[in-house]
Amino acid sequence: MSIVVTNEPMTSQLAVQSVERLTAEYPFIRSEIIGTTAFGRPIWAMRIGTGDRRVLYSGSHHANEWITSTVLLKFAEDYAAAIEADGEIFDRSARALARDSTIYIVPMVDPDGVDLVTGVLQPGEEQYERALGFARNYPNIPFPEGWKANLNGVDLNLQYPAGWLRAREIKFMQGYTSPAPREYVGRAPLSQAESLALYDFTQRVDPDLVLAYHSQGQVIYYKYADIVVPGAEELAQRFASLSGYALEDVPYASSFAGYKDWFIQAYRRPGFTVEVGEGVNPLPLNQFEEIYRDNLGILVTAATG
Repeated sequence: MSIVVTNEPMTSQLAVQSVERLTAEYPFIRSEIIGTTAFGRPIWAMRIGTGDRRVLYSGSHHANEWITSTVLLKFAEDYAAAIEADGEIFDRSARALARDSTIYIVPMVDPDGVDLVTGVLQPGEEQYERALGFARNYPNIPFPEGWKANLNGVDLNLQYPAGWLRAREIKFMQGYTSPAPREYVGRAPLSQAESLALYDFTQRVDPDLVLAYHSQGQVIYYKYADIVVPGAEELAQRFASLSGYALEDVPYASSFAGYKDWFIQAYRRPGFTVEVGEGVNPLPLNQFEEIYRDNLGILVTAATG
């Protein structure tokens, strides 16, 4: 029986249960809490494999993109099952892949925000009312389904030290000058516990490559500014071929202060934002199977290099 639930929204509690059950079922999976949110929810990471090539995959930087957490947790389950059975995953020997690479997965960067969007938090509860107070200043954004931020009203993917001041200038010009459901950069880079936890964990892991999973659009972004990372474009083209997604340049107004932007700038190694699915966030679960099928090749190929 499957461990990871794929037919209901991935809440923070379901994510924690998934990590704990996967770790219990497959002892070669290692897990740890890399930080806690503003409201005390744990941010978990998993490690699969022992190889020299290190890659780091993250999901749910944005609250209403929780389907990316489901994708990463399901991948961890399928990969672990293939290792145990001495089988294959995407036509690769799972045990050989685990010997050659180490995959780190942070499935849910923003568990506070996810619980707001998925309905765990209810009207009348303090955390819900806090978010609602911020949302009232931005009445054109649907609440709570349009919520991307953490519960401090900060967009976690605008928190990284790669052009943060430019991001602040752009977002302030767009009207996001205070805590909001989306697009508010915060008072300073890495001022939020969630982004800081992933930043610190990335530095500790020192990965060869990162995949940052978002939704939606069926596009892959692989550039930051004018930095040329050897091999990144070729790998991006391979990902596009495997998934059917398009390669695009990030729109200028969204080109700064993101996680993959910082990683590319700091490490000069391949970093990718993968926007899964198509439609309006949060994407419906009837897209999950297609999304997972489209991205399995990316997840395996990123680990092989």
